[in-house]
Amino acid sequence: MRTPLIIVAFIVLLAMFGPMLLPWGHAQIDWDSVRAGLMSDGHILGTDDLGRDRLARLLVGTRITMSVALAAALVALVIGVIWGAVAGWVGGRTDEVMMRIVDGLYALPFMFIVILLMVVFGRSILLVFIGIGAVEWLTMARVVRGEVMALKSRPFVLAAEAAGTPGPRILLRHILPNIAPVAIAYLMLTVPQVVMVESFLSFLGLGVQEPLTSLGILVNEGAAEMDVNPAALILPGLVLVTVIICLTLAGERWRDRLTGTGRAARMAPDQ
Repeated sequence: MRTPLIIVAFIVLLAMFGPMLLPWGHAQIDWDSVRAGLMSDGHILGTDDLGRDRLARLLVGTRITMSVALAAALVALVIGVIWGAVAGWVGGRTDEVMMRIVDGLYALPFMFIVILLMVVFGRSILLVFIGIGAVEWLTMARVVRGEVMALKSRPFVLAAEAAGTPGPRILLRHILPNIAPVAIAYLMLTVPQVVMVESFLSFLGLGVQEPLTSLGILVNEGAAEMDVNPAALILPGLVLVTVIICLTLAGERWRDRLTGTGRAARMAPDQ
């Protein structure tokens, strides 16, 4: 798990502090170097058709994509934990109704919902991560519900109930701390999904808007000129794929370590 996280950490640090070391801003136009090639006129990766530094735009685009993904994943975490915890703790008819709502939302094309939100309410970056997070919480809610239902019959929870501790306090002080590692593992798996959604929306022009940029915008721009400058497509695409793969691997390994899935799978053939 360390290697994928180290790679992601390196990319994030480079995206955060790299633009400070460059002489050109991501939206700054160099009128004397429009469509400059690699290592031309002080532009390491050249410039685009407006004279903007490609390296600066790549670093800022990576930072924006990761920021939106993390913010949207946190929104999904909050909604999913609250929804799943309430459903699992209360149980009965309330649990049935809440989980049928989750099943109904699963049946809807969530990408269509996000696009509809962008069209109706505008294309601000705030709405981007709120909209994405509002449709990515369903798996988190199911996982949290299952964990809460398993924990609420444990002796320490029964002892707290017998002592007259209110239900909300039991959830906050006894149950949620115990499910935090599992929630974090699924949060790590949610981030790469959100990265893909945000990049797809920005690729369509419905996500991050100029003068900001993102990996989806850069991939879109690179696709338009891949025949004359393949690097304009390959570089942002490579960063996007690397981030998604590394985050997914780290999340899966962390989840398997917590749940014992990986160990059980390895032991199965010997039993």
